[in-house]
Amino acid sequence: MSPAAFAGDEARALELDRRDPLAGYRSRFHLPAENGRELIYLAGHSLGLMPKVARREVERELERWATRAVEGHFEEAEPWYAYLEPLVAPMAELVGARPSEVTLMNALTVNLHLMLASFYRPTAERFKILTEDHVFPSDRFAVESHLRHHGHDLAPALVELQPRPGEEILRTDDVESAIDRLGDSLALVLLGNVNYLTGQAFDLERVTAAAHRHGAVAGFDLAHSVGNLPHRLHDWRVDFAVWCTYKYLNGGPGAVGGCFVHERHGSDLELPRWAGWWGTDPATRFDMDVARSFRAQPGAAGWQVSNPPILALAPLKASLAIFREAGIEALRRKSIRLTGFLEELIDRLPAERVRLLTPRRPEQRGCALSLRVAPDPPGLLARLRAAGVVCDLRPPDVLRVAPAPLYNTFHEAWRFAEILAGALEA
Repeated sequence: MSPAAFAGDEARALELDRRDPLAGYRSRFHLPAENGRELIYLAGHSLGLMPKVARREVERELERWATRAVEGHFEEAEPWYAYLEPLVAPMAELVGARPSEVTLMNALTVNLHLMLASFYRPTAERFKILTEDHVFPSDRFAVESHLRHHGHDLAPALVELQPRPGEEILRTDDVESAIDRLGDSLALVLLGNVNYLTGQAFDLERVTAAAHRHGAVAGFDLAHSVGNLPHRLHDWRVDFAVWCTYKYLNGGPGAVGGCFVHERHGSDLELPRWAGWWGTDPATRFDMDVARSFRAQPGAAGWQVSNPPILALAPLKASLAIFREAGIEALRRKSIRLTGFLEELIDRLPAERVRLLTPRRPEQRGCALSLRVAPDPPGLLARLRAAGVVCDLRPPDVLRVAPAPLYNTFHEAWRFAEILAGALEA
């Protein structure tokens, strides 16, 4: 198909942008450019764009460090000692949790290790972990290490779900059936809320309920869903969840991760954990005699190990303020329209060249689309990049594009479809 075939859609894209109530948020981000040309950035699933105010937030803390040094911990209007506290409530809103159930700390896989130390407590009868065949590799590495730590071989302890023959997406019915089949041997279900490769979003409420019917723990990796989809982790009674903040949350490269622990576990101060001094009761944290024995503070904060990294949290502070102002529900409404518009355009391309891998039903995906492309996927990616498109390829043939509602436009979706058509012809 010639790129000219999309010419009639440009006016519609511009009109959709004109009517977009969230259009103004784009101007609050730094947009990548090259040789004076603004790039079409569709890689928010890998690294979100930088909020303009993030620089001010970081420079402010650098200045406080330069002028106040150690006194900045306690003697400022926003002391570093309590810097994390105002960030917890907006983060909890994004994941549908109570503030006491959420903290920001470490990085995603470190937090997953901390959660597995507490929630994977295998017995001779109940020791199996259920996950997906294409779970993100770091999650699998963490699970493998805990299985081996407890003396289990991967087979039969690790059960990896695969789609039905001839299909590429896991059905929720099949996840539930696998949980029922494993029954009392199942210790933990661990899934990515949105799969990094296919873009499929799982029904966390159903999966959690199925796990709990058999006495198993339900934990989730929200890396590709936080800031992308609304959540109700507390109401769904999810046991734990972990996530990064550098994708849709725009926290910056290697930003501080997040962690959710349901209040029924957070109130259990005897629950085993790998402890550190920042997880103790703040009232006695600096009383070195009292603090010689670990006393967990209630809630997710009781899993904290070390004091918060202020310079790493400052960009996230800027982004969370934008999310709170825009509202995740409004962002989701735009996301459904924006991704649906892009899907409509891609569907006109030759099916033998590009095929949608991500589920078509909006409730089964976030903003990102994964496309199987042929021939020569690496060459196609190079042609897209030369034309000013930033996206990525997961071998052998999955092109991932994510129109993020905070800063991407309908016109960019139209331009991408036009460029993709030309790149496929080339």
